[in-house]
Amino acid sequence: MSTDTSATRIRDLSDDDFRSAYDCDRFTASVVVNRLKYAVEHMSTAFLREAFSPIIRDWYDFACTISGPPEQDHRMAVVSNSLTVFLGTMADACRIAVEEFGADNLSPGDVLICNDPYRGGRHVNDVLFVRPVFVDGRIVSFVNMCAHQLDMGGTVPGGFSATKRSVYENGLVIPPMLLWSGDEPVRSTFSLVFDNSRFGGLLLPDFMSTLHQLQLGERLVRENIERYGLQAYLGALDYSCDTSAELMREAIARVPDGDYRGHATIDADGLDDTLDYTVRVTLRKRGHEIEADLSGTSAQARTCINSGVTDAKTALGVALTMLLDPEIPFTSGTWRHVDLVAPPGTVVTAMPPEGAPMMFWETSGALIAAIFRALNPVLGENAVGGDYGSTNTHNASGVRADGTPWTSATQCGGEHGPWGATKEGDGDSYTVLFNLNNLDPATETIEHDSPVVVLRKEHATDTGGAGAHRGGAANLKDTLWLTDAEQYLSPFRTKDPSGVGANGGAAGPNGAMWIFPPRDGELPDALVGTADDVYTASTPVAGVLDPRTKALDAENGVYHYFASEKCWRTTAGSVLRCLTNGGGGWGDPFERDVQKVLADVRDEYVSVEGAARDYGVVVLGDPHRDPEGLRFDEEATARLRARPRGGTPS
Repeated sequence: MSTDTSATRIRDLSDDDFRSAYDCDRFTASVVVNRLKYAVEHMSTAFLREAFSPIIRDWYDFACTISGPPEQDHRMAVVSNSLTVFLGTMADACRIAVEEFGADNLSPGDVLICNDPYRGGRHVNDVLFVRPVFVDGRIVSFVNMCAHQLDMGGTVPGGFSATKRSVYENGLVIPPMLLWSGDEPVRSTFSLVFDNSRFGGLLLPDFMSTLHQLQLGERLVRENIERYGLQAYLGALDYSCDTSAELMREAIARVPDGDYRGHATIDADGLDDTLDYTVRVTLRKRGHEIEADLSGTSAQARTCINSGVTDAKTALGVALTMLLDPEIPFTSGTWRHVDLVAPPGTVVTAMPPEGAPMMFWETSGALIAAIFRALNPVLGENAVGGDYGSTNTHNASGVRADGTPWTSATQCGGEHGPWGATKEGDGDSYTVLFNLNNLDPATETIEHDSPVVVLRKEHATDTGGAGAHRGGAANLKDTLWLTDAEQYLSPFRTKDPSGVGANGGAAGPNGAMWIFPPRDGELPDALVGTADDVYTASTPVAGVLDPRTKALDAENGVYHYFASEKCWRTTAGSVLRCLTNGGGGWGDPFERDVQKVLADVRDEYVSVEGAARDYGVVVLGDPHRDPEGLRFDEEATARLRARPRGGTPS
C-alpha cells in the first residue's frame, strides 16, 4: 500500500513513520532501489552484448523493468536507461498480460509473452516478456523485458510502413501466452512465432538471451530479498513509486492554474493526402493535479499510423517530465497526480480492427509536441524548444546478386535529428525523438548488413531554430543503394514546424525527402550537391517544395506526399536523401552572444547571410577558405540589432 504524500513529504517523515510506511528504514529503501537499478542495467548490458538482431544490437531497441506483485497492482518501480516509449507502456502491459493469463496459472521458471498493441501499446514487433519471481510459493515481483523483433510477419519485411491498412497486414498478434514453462520452451508458442517470421535465425538467439537476462534479473531480485527481507523489498518498491509521485506533484504545483491548449499535426496517412490528422490536448491544471483532455483529436486513421491509449499515456508522462522536472524517476508514480481523458477511436487512442497501430511513436510524439505548445507559453525560461518531430523512418528490402535477401530497417532515413534549445544551452543536433532513447547505428554495420553506402551524415546549415540558445541543426543523410530495392518511407511532419520555439525563440524549419535516380544506369561518380539547383534531377518523396526546382519552399511550395507511391521501387545506383526538421530555438535570437554566432558561422551551423538575417550579426570573412579569420563588424551589428525585426541588413 502506498503512502499518501499529499500532507507530508517523504523526507519529512520521522524514522518511525517511514518504517511504518515502507517496512524498512530510509537508508535501506534507497539502497534496495539503487541495487534494482543496477539489476535492470546489468540485464540491459548483457542483452546488448549478446544481441544478433541489428535493431537491438545497433539501436538499443529494448527496455527492462521490475514491477511489484498483483497486490501492489503490478506497479513499475524500476526501469532501465533505455527506450522511453517502451517504459511508459510496460506497467500496463505487464498487468494486463498477467491478469488475462491468470497469476494463479503462473509457476516458477515461467515466461509470458504478448505483443498485442491493444492490450499493451506499441506495435506487434515489440514483444513483451514477463517473468514472475516467487518466494515461498507466492509471486512477489516481476522482471520484464520488451524487445523489438526484426520481423513478425505481415506484408512488409521488417514491418515499418505507414501504408498498411489493417491489423492483419501488420503481422502476427500474440495474446498472453507461455513461451517458457518451468524454464522449458513451449514448443507450440515457439512454432507460432518462428513460423511467422522471415528472420527466425536472428530472433532465436535473441529469444534465448532474453531468457538468460530474465533469469539474471530474477537472481538479483532474490539476492536483495535474501539480504534485506521480503517486506523491506516490497516497501522499497512502494518508496520508489511514491518518490516519483511526490516530485511530479510538486512540479505540477509550480505551473500556474489554468487551461492550456496545444495541437500538432500529422501530414497524412498512408492512403492519400486528402486528410491530415491533428492531435489536440487541453491541459487543465488545478493545484497539485493536472488533467490532459484529448477531445477534439482527429478520428483514427485509415492506415497504421495510429497509436494506442497506453502510448498516449506514455507521451503525457514523457512531456510532463521533460518540461516540469527531468530529474523525476520514470515509474508508475509519474502519473499518480495526472488524469488522462482519452476518447476512444482517435489517432492516439485507436480501436480494433480498423485502427491499426504500427507507426505509434509518430502520433504519440505529436501529442508530446502538442503538450509543449500548450505549456511553453506559461513556463517562461523553463520552456523547451521542440524536436525534429518525425523519425522519417526508412525500411527497405531486396535481393543481392547471389540471391540472398536483405532488409534494412530504421537505418537510412531521418531516424536521428535535433532537439530544441533550453535555458541551459543550444539544442543537441543529433539524437532521437523525445519519446525515444536509442543508439545511432554505426555506418560500418549499416554497410556490412545491407548493400548500401552511407555518403553523407552531416548537419545542414541554417536549420536550427534561431534563439539566444540555438535549436539543434537538421541532419542531412545521403545513402547510395547498390542493388534494386523496395523502399518504404515515412516522413510524417513536413507541413508544420515540429521544432517549436520557446521563450521567444524561432521554430526550426521543415525538412523533406528525395530520391536521385542513377544517370544512364550507372553508379554516381560524385556526391550529390546541396545547392537548390541539384533537386531538379530528383524524384520528390515528401516535403513542401518549389514546383519548378523541387527545392524546399515552405511559403510557396507544393506538398509532396510520402505515400504517393506505396512502395518506392529504386534501381541500383539510386541515392536517397533525407533532411530532418530543425530543433526549436530558445530566447530572443538578437540576444545571442555574437561570439557564439561567429562560432556557428565558422562551424557552418549558420551562414553569413543567416547570421545577419536571424541574429543581427554582421560577419566578415570566408568561412570556407579562412574559417579562423572570421570576425564580426561591431558597428554594423549594433545598427542591425537596433532595427525592427525583419529589417534588411546593410
